[in-house]
Amino acid sequence: MPELPEVEGLRRFLSDALVGATVARAELAAFSALKTFALPLSSLLGQEVERVERRGKFLCVGVDGAWLAFHLARAGWLRWYDAVPAGVAKPGRGPIALRMAFAKPDAAGAVGFDLTEAGTQKKLAIYVVGALEEVPGIATLGADPLASDFSFEAFAALLGAHGRTQLKGVLRDQRVFAGIGNAYSDEILQAARLSPFKLAGTLSSEETELLYGAVRDELASAIERASGKPPSELKDDKRNSMRVHGKKGQPCPTCGTPVAEVSFADSFLDYCPGCQTGGKVLADRRLSKLLK
Repeated sequence: MPELPEVEGLRRFLSDALVGATVARAELAAFSALKTFALPLSSLLGQEVERVERRGKFLCVGVDGAWLAFHLARAGWLRWYDAVPAGVAKPGRGPIALRMAFAKPDAAGAVGFDLTEAGTQKKLAIYVVGALEEVPGIATLGADPLASDFSFEAFAALLGAHGRTQLKGVLRDQRVFAGIGNAYSDEILQAARLSPFKLAGTLSSEETELLYGAVRDELASAIERASGKPPSELKDDKRNSMRVHGKKGQPCPTCGTPVAEVSFADSFLDYCPGCQTGGKVLADRRLSKLLK
């Protein structure tokens, strides 16, 4: 799933490429992906792009009086075109959910992108709204962990308010910290040398400071790597930069201990027993629902 750093990388790319351009085509190919109906997709046509913003994992393209907002979910992505194909994106065929084309004064043809989604579970979501607060997932977002006013005191207060929740769950909860997902929560916890199952309310002051620093540093470093890269390179860059996430069985780059994995019914987490759990291997949780 694209997380805060990749979405921010996409935002910067689209901002450079689209601000000042005019919406020329808007073709919906997956009707179930469009979640709003008050403003039709066609209302964007002829409008000039004024800004591109990010809210958590949401990308938001703003025109006069309206926004095109979308969440790429687990298997979605943005495919960029320096020259958008002339053919119409056909509904129900292939992975394309939405095709957007934009006219630029300095370009002979239209530039733009497809929103695509692989697999059979279609969760990519598209919204056309007058205000971003009309998107339910944006309205309930928690703190942006890279916001300039997101202080250590605010971070510690949020952990305290969710003291009985495991760290992995707190970091991934979009109502608490906007933008952190499965991959970067693994990386953050490894950097802070904390168990993913440790309760948020049991951290010492030193551990809280380490976790706050890891959140800020890991996300900022990932954004720096993503900046300036085209969308086609962002996924591989993320995959190659991971220390523990997706690295089961490989040596931890910090201590050399083989990375371990905990599997759940529909997800997994990776961690280093040497760095994070004092050498203890955490129990698999795939049957946890059946054992309750």
